[in-house]
Amino acid sequence: MNITFIGGGNMASTMIGGLIRHGHPPSQINVVEIDTQQQQQLAREYGIIVTASVADGIQNSEIVILAVKPQQLHAAVSTAAHFFQGKLVISIAAGVRADDLSQWLNQHELIIRAMPNTPALIGKGITGLYALPRVNARQKEQATKILEGTGSVVWVAKEEQLDAVTALSGCGPAYVFYFLEAMQQAGTELGLTTDTSKQLAMQTFLGAACLAIQSDDTLATLRTRVTSKGGVTEQALLSMEQSDIKGAFIRAMHIAHDRSRQMGEQFSRT
Repeated sequence: MNITFIGGGNMASTMIGGLIRHGHPPSQINVVEIDTQQQQQLAREYGIIVTASVADGIQNSEIVILAVKPQQLHAAVSTAAHFFQGKLVISIAAGVRADDLSQWLNQHELIIRAMPNTPALIGKGITGLYALPRVNARQKEQATKILEGTGSVVWVAKEEQLDAVTALSGCGPAYVFYFLEAMQQAGTELGLTTDTSKQLAMQTFLGAACLAIQSDDTLATLRTRVTSKGGVTEQALLSMEQSDIKGAFIRAMHIAHDRSRQMGEQFSRT
């Protein structure tokens, strides 16, 4: 299948690399990118065709991936909307709703929205996907294979659930870095070096996540198993409970969810 990316930034480059690693021919990948330096870098690194023209870039493609910033998406597609007819469109522009994108593309109905996260840059991401009703099973499978080049994929049944995906996994890496920072700072305050504290914090997060992935137990059960009655861990968790850290964290995710929904409403007025 011939695939065209509109926008050649970091996420597009990551997806292109994932496709090629999984055997997709570079000759069947095009990129539309207006920045000359980025054009040259993509062509040199991946051996793909790069152009500045939307019409030329998507002419022979079955799938078009919109990888420009949400604020730039309307301008990027509206002047060439008729070229998209009959093609599967996958948008990774955060916040831009499928119905709004459909209107910008002259009521185009073959649209999938994707919400990836930044660990995709190293092939460890997870992407939430939603498809408009006219997208068929084969096209969903194509989208799954494309995004699996950057990590895991989950499908949601309702588009508004992508706001929850954004709040959880889209913003999630920042939450992890935030807690890692706190663990590193605490380690240095307790006498460890900065590097040692960082290594202990990162490997602990990584190991715990891998353990949870491989276990059939609930997260609560796994937590209980390392929380001995009257022990050190119990005291730490009691302190967190008294400070309502879990409640504050959940409230923060609700705020992120609401902000994601607000952004969608803003783009719908474009």
